Amino acid sequence: MAKDLLVAGIGEALWDIFPDGAKLGGAPANFAYHVSRFGIPSVAVSALGEDELGDRTEVELGKKMDIFMERVPYPTGTVQVSLDGNGVPRYEIKEGVAWDNIPSTPRLIEMASKCDAVCFGSLAQRNAVSRETILAFLDAMPSDAMQIFDINLRQHFYTKEVVETSLEKCNILKINDEELKEVGLMFDIDYLPDAEKCRRLRSYFNLSTLILTCGTDGSYVYGDGVESFLPTPEVDVVDTVGAGDSFSGAFCAGILKGLPIVKAHELAVRVSAYVCTKAGAMPEMPADIAKGIL
Repeated sequence: MAKDLLVAGIGEALWDIFPDGAKLGGAPANFAYHVSRFGIPSVAVSALGEDELGDRTEVELGKKMDIFMERVPYPTGTVQVSLDGNGVPRYEIKEGVAWDNIPSTPRLIEMASKCDAVCFGSLAQRNAVSRETILAFLDAMPSDAMQIFDINLRQHFYTKEVVETSLEKCNILKINDEELKEVGLMFDIDYLPDAEKCRRLRSYFNLSTLILTCGTDGSYVYGDGVESFLPTPEVDVVDTVGAGDSFSGAFCAGILKGLPIVKAHELAVRVSAYVCTKAGAMPEMPADIAKGIL
């Protein structure tokens, strides 16, 4: 039953500074928020500074979901966000911040041992402290847990070593078409068509599932005996911030609730399209979206 499940998003906790003000962000919290919209207990794991933004994070995120965020002697993370004419964000990510220094604690490892699923990315692994904590979390999880690597390549904050280690640790990869180009170059498969790149990565790293999102050109899910494609719905886009995280969260929730891959894919597409019609990454979710799996 759902009450026995536990899902975590681990990594960056930050404020996206938009031209019209600051909004809570960070892929792990976005992911955990969207999983929680389907009645599954979810927790955002990160670190906060001993500052006013850290206080605001605790208050505002605490209204939406459970959080597990130690206070550390670094500033709470911020990102300057600018949007192009299509609502697509550009990021300037500050360095040397709290989420670069997530401590590994006995309480955190104990929680990891009870988690049914986690989502993590490459960005929070740019610093050794958080990278080691994330890897320790993954190692402490049950052997049958979902470990989703939502690769999230940002600026220069990744290396082949981090990507390769993460691919070896995860069992589900979520990647977009631009990131697939970069990963193709990393592993010398850039000459292959995208579909074959996905199949090759899935086979080489023994992934149960690979999710490829291509913006307005649709999305693909590659699983055991299943290859699903769905077009992207046409919606009035406000911004695309958090759309990918909501896709991951909805897909994870669907699988944990027992949906087959194709149905979980349909749910993820619907949720991410809705998020694009709202400002920010954590809009209130209409009840009818979750109705089919609650």
